[in-house]
Amino acid sequence: MKKIIGLLALTIVFSCTNTPKTVFSKEVLSETLMAVNGTQIAFQDILKKYKGKPVVIKIWASWCSDCIKAMPKIKELQAKNPNITYAFISMDKTEDQWKTGIEKYHLVGDNYMANDGMNGEFGKAIDLDWIPRYLIIDKTGKIIVYRAIESDFEQLNKTIQELN
Repeated sequence: MKKIIGLLALTIVFSCTNTPKTVFSKEVLSETLMAVNGTQIAFQDILKKYKGKPVVIKIWASWCSDCIKAMPKIKELQAKNPNITYAFISMDKTEDQWKTGIEKYHLVGDNYMANDGMNGEFGKAIDLDWIPRYLIIDKTGKIIVYRAIESDFEQLNKTIQELN
């Protein structure tokens, strides 16, 4: 009986922790990011900007080989889905590296940089464990995809098609 209760408790714990997130925490909403013009903007204000529009957010860094490898796929998504908004959040260590990466990879969309890198407060607030990472937000602001990586492009494309 104790084993059954123990297994039931573990099942409940794991099912609760794997529940998909549909809203951002207060912590992540209050985190600020750097805009290309050097100003700071709260993540909640970035999301407000997109209210009424579906948005794909790519979290990346110019030093990340997987991020660079996936650039053609994000460009393909953009070409196939021009009515979707795209935002890029960099985990670069310096502003110069970030801006060079934007230019080098011709990132079309809004660009922001986390102030404290991949292991900083913003990264922790979104449970960042790998880049590139993709999030999809619907036009109501609900998180549709909270964690997708470069191997999930087929699912990302399907989800974006459903938003159109």
